[in-house]
Amino acid sequence: MKPASHKGLTAFHAGQAAEHCVARHYERRGYIAEARRWRSQAGEVDLIARDGTQTVFIEVKKARDHPAAAARIAPVQARRIMAAALDYLDATGRGADSEMRFDVALVDGTGRVEVVENAFMT
Repeated sequence: MKPASHKGLTAFHAGQAAEHCVARHYERRGYIAEARRWRSQAGEVDLIARDGTQTVFIEVKKARDHPAAAARIAPVQARRIMAAALDYLDATGRGADSEMRFDVALVDGTGRVEVVENAFMT
């Protein structure tokens, strides 16, 4: 196995720190954290939280500023996240007709969080 590069490790830890900031952001607003980095064959969801009866699937993107972070969301990635979310609802027995929302949490270089609710609405 090839050793991880310094740049790769730095990006990994920066991503974890961004996810932690976002989790705290949601928790301060009364959301209940259910899972981090939940993975299925369809893909991965960075954070999953509950707001009452609604399940919120959260994709975290970090960059030097919020517009650069937002630019990192690709349509194919959104489809994978939505498919993984359906797998999660199935695995938890909630089903696809559950109340849900897809947010994108943008984290800038200073750790400031901006949440785009219902980011995958078409």
